[in-house]
Amino acid sequence: MFKSQKVGAIIVAAGRGERMGGIDKIFAQLGGTSVLERVAGVFDDSPYIDHMVIVLTPDNVARGRHMLSANNLSKLAKVVPGGSRRQDSVEAGLKNLPPCQWVVIHDGARPLIGVELITRGLEAAQETGAAVAAVPVIDTVKLVDDSGYVKETLPRSRLWAVQTPQVFRFDIIKEGYDKASGDVTDDAALVEALGICVKLYMGSYDNIKLTTPSDLALTEALLQRKEC
Repeated sequence: MFKSQKVGAIIVAAGRGERMGGIDKIFAQLGGTSVLERVAGVFDDSPYIDHMVIVLTPDNVARGRHMLSANNLSKLAKVVPGGSRRQDSVEAGLKNLPPCQWVVIHDGARPLIGVELITRGLEAAQETGAAVAAVPVIDTVKLVDDSGYVKETLPRSRLWAVQTPQVFRFDIIKEGYDKASGDVTDDAALVEALGICVKLYMGSYDNIKLTTPSDLALTEALLQRKEC
């Protein structure tokens, strides 16, 4: 797979983390390693990733470059500043990627990603040029109106919670961003707007996103379980 095609990765870690109670989650320690180093190391270990760009807040770029320089990451192309919105940061990553035919986009705040999840995404993306990690929703989900009254109970069997990595053929995601209008929080939404079918592939319930301080404690516990 991909012997003649280059695969680039964009690790997006330029969020402000306003719900982290003053903790800079990208530099938080998990098992003695920072979140940033852990995620970058997984992508560097993937046999299918040729190069990666890491996008940080402007204030964190210098610290991130210094930290990663000690890790001998052979596939790290650049560490660049992101924008005010997630989509601005992804676009900065796309502009700084070396030439490639495929792009894997991952939230840097999901530190429990594994090499196999990247591989599954690349395999799934072969069908339509776009694939997204996701897990079936466990809880019942209700649609409500502006006043908080239930309008509908949605069929749980057809609901999936989307994660990253999200994998795209480069020309597809580039077109999606070139034609983007308004704010989006999900790269796949831009591809859907082009009329391209997006394939969901099984993610992991452990692949949680660090949003609050309690997520750090949960991720640490999950990591310890994995290492037992």
